[in-house]
Amino acid sequence: MVFSSLVFMFAYLPITLLAYYLVPRQGRNIFLFIVNLIFYGWGEPKLVLLMVFNIFFNYIGGWLVDKYRADAKKKKLFLILTCVLDIGILAVFKYTGMITETLNMLPFLNIPELQISLPIGISFYTFQILSYVVDVYRGDVKAQRNFIDLAAYIAMFPQLIAGPIVRYETVEQEIRERQVTMDDLAQGFRRFVVGLAKKLLLANQVAQVATIVYSGNPANYGSLMYWLAAIAYTLQIYFDFSGYSDMAIGLGRMFGFHFLENFNYPYVSCSVQEFWRRWHISLSSWFRDYLYIPLGGNRRGKVRTYINLIIVFACTGLWHGASFSFIVWGLWHGLFLVIERLGFKKALDKLPKFIGWIYTMLVVLVGWVFFRADTLPAAMKYLGEMFSFTGGVSNGMAQFDNLSFIITVIAIVLCTPVYQFLK
Repeated sequence: MVFSSLVFMFAYLPITLLAYYLVPRQGRNIFLFIVNLIFYGWGEPKLVLLMVFNIFFNYIGGWLVDKYRADAKKKKLFLILTCVLDIGILAVFKYTGMITETLNMLPFLNIPELQISLPIGISFYTFQILSYVVDVYRGDVKAQRNFIDLAAYIAMFPQLIAGPIVRYETVEQEIRERQVTMDDLAQGFRRFVVGLAKKLLLANQVAQVATIVYSGNPANYGSLMYWLAAIAYTLQIYFDFSGYSDMAIGLGRMFGFHFLENFNYPYVSCSVQEFWRRWHISLSSWFRDYLYIPLGGNRRGKVRTYINLIIVFACTGLWHGASFSFIVWGLWHGLFLVIERLGFKKALDKLPKFIGWIYTMLVVLVGWVFFRADTLPAAMKYLGEMFSFTGGVSNGMAQFDNLSFIITVIAIVLCTPVYQFLK
């Protein structure tokens, strides 16, 4: 079930909201846990058991880490065991196919490929679980003793599909006690509608431009059409992802939760560093706090800092999908972050901001081609067409109507703070 579906908007959401407000406050977490499982199991009932197992195991793991807080060895042991299981489950369900395909490249291996269904939102709720257990280990939060309360947090349907990644410490108080005012309800509905409009009216429309080009015959299109397709996908991924985040934040507000912002106009960035401070904030901050800093961050010299950045962004790419094109996308961004730290950022700061913006958008635009392509060879083919600077546009232009271009222009304007300035 997705937020933009008719079943969700006209059945699941209104019924769930009405029942939620009628349930006594002390029973709302139980109710929320039940409707979370219904939402999750709508398309894949069997995998609900996997989520329940994950919640139970991490409930026990967090409790043991907290119980042996004074015993450093045992505390660390239980943390490692819990994290290994969480990452192992994610690896089995998400990366088994990629691992098998990679191993089968060896001439002496022919491993049968297993058909394993990918649980919805497993990347998001796995990272939430990991952050909870690690925070308990660090002493930033106390272990949740109420299983239902922890389950309501981990399986929370508003941010289950596409984030944001909600850390336990940011909603700990609201898990225990929360109120929904009329202002919360109104602002929540407003934010949900804005996100829905981003998804349906902008992302889905500009997606057609990219789909026509990327699924067509390269002989029919010239270099310019591939640039237009890359721009269209750049807009699509932003409005799609930020739209879902807006819907999640709005839904959370309706239920009394205040999730943190996940996007802050990333396409106005004048450096790749700034881009990652504005893009998918919950994910970039997660990798910073739970991988980059534990690896040593920038505290162990320049060379180690660059290595840490490359590791983090390789993992960032892998987190998005089980494909080498995703890994290359992550490494692409990691490479430019290293380049900026080597001194290029200081040079950029001395130049007009417009030049920094053009540089950043070129890096981001090329990166999205890797992200969009199904395979690495396909990505290289698209980029080859883009930078061939040959061919015309008449064949491709004939397939696009005026509405596509009007929507594209509107999308370009709305991915900047112009609306906020005018308002």
